[in-house]
Amino acid sequence: MKFGAEIPFVSHLGFELLLFEGGHSRIDYLPLPEHLNSFAVTHGGACMTLLDVAMATAARSVQQDMGVVTIEMKTSFMRPARGLLSGKGRLMHRTATMAFTEATIFDQESRACAHATGTFKYVKRLPTGPRSANPFNVISTD
Repeated sequence: MKFGAEIPFVSHLGFELLLFEGGHSRIDYLPLPEHLNSFAVTHGGACMTLLDVAMATAARSVQQDMGVVTIEMKTSFMRPARGLLSGKGRLMHRTATMAFTEATIFDQESRACAHATGTFKYVKRLPTGPRSANPFNVISTD
């Protein structure tokens, strides 16, 4: 399953989109050694990226022709994130231009590791190309 846009950082991390419909998303992620922190657990930045993308994808799942950009995000870390991780996102409410979302990361034992809430703005996707040809490219976090 594809994210709907090429997102180089998401590809680099190896996220796998498994659910993308009806205001819900699921993304699996197996962190590599270079994605770990000095305690040998998944780095908080990688976890926050998984949460961000899970929320953005849940927001986009109800209107897949639109992109979204992150307006704000609050994250709580509850336990170390080890091994195969699953980020599950949910669209809680939307308006014509905004999406209010939440996401949780679960480990292989289905224990919650981190949780986030986020607000996203829906934006039209513009054609991509050289920056000089299109100086107002919209970059989406989805």
